[in-house]
Amino acid sequence: MTQTSLQPPLLRPSRSVQGRLPAWLLVPAIIGAVLLVLPFIALLTRLQWSEMVTAITSPEAQQALGLSLLTATIATLICVVLGIPLAMLIARASNGLAAVLRTLTTLPLVLPPLVGGIALLALLGRNGLLGGTLAVLGMRIPFTTTAVVIAQAFVALPFLVISVEGSLRTIDTGHERVAASLGASRMTVFRRVTLPLAAPGILAGTVLCFARALGEFGATALFAGNAPGVTRTMPLAIYTAFNGAGVREDTAIALSLMLILVAIAVLVLMRGWRPGAMR
Repeated sequence: MTQTSLQPPLLRPSRSVQGRLPAWLLVPAIIGAVLLVLPFIALLTRLQWSEMVTAITSPEAQQALGLSLLTATIATLICVVLGIPLAMLIARASNGLAAVLRTLTTLPLVLPPLVGGIALLALLGRNGLLGGTLAVLGMRIPFTTTAVVIAQAFVALPFLVISVEGSLRTIDTGHERVAASLGASRMTVFRRVTLPLAAPGILAGTVLCFARALGEFGATALFAGNAPGVTRTMPLAIYTAFNGAGVREDTAIALSLMLILVAIAVLVLMRGWRPGAMR
């Protein structure tokens, strides 16, 4: 009889045993689920389904939606170009340097977006650290569509970096060393080995980054303003509607539902890209 056959069956508990929870946990768990779901149900009850198409296809809504999709796409591309190298630097750096870089990278996550908007104004505003020089050169960034892209990239970049760094840290660096020992250049190792292995994290981070950019409000409102057709994105259009200007309330609720559907789609896509999710 082999040693494996003598292994106690308790070392491999069944799924039913693993899934058991104390009964007292059900009450707070249900309350928490209701707290998260009930506001969205209430939102659906306020939606005038018969007027939803009209609300979404209104010129104001289409303008805000088109601007949001355009700026979020550009911001996501910027985050991909900058975020993947930054994530690699953090993942391959020493513990001390990685901790410092990770703290600085995740800072926009823990700060209110309005603080991010103030920081961007302090940097690129007319009297900002770089804004004065840019103004002399004829470049005005605040309260333009470019400002929307910068604000979205600023708040969304950490989501991509965190996702990619986590993926890179799970990669066995032995594959990279073997490729290098066979004569592959650093660029070849990065392109043919590192990127394919980190692809699930990159894809998930990209989708999450896009969703965050699409829903950005605070930094955009302060740094870019709320000009129709120029800086009024979907979140700003929703805010404007509930303050009685520009977009009707029915349109605001319809746009809110669209943002919720985008968030659900993001979660579904992230579930599908997660390693082992389809097993």
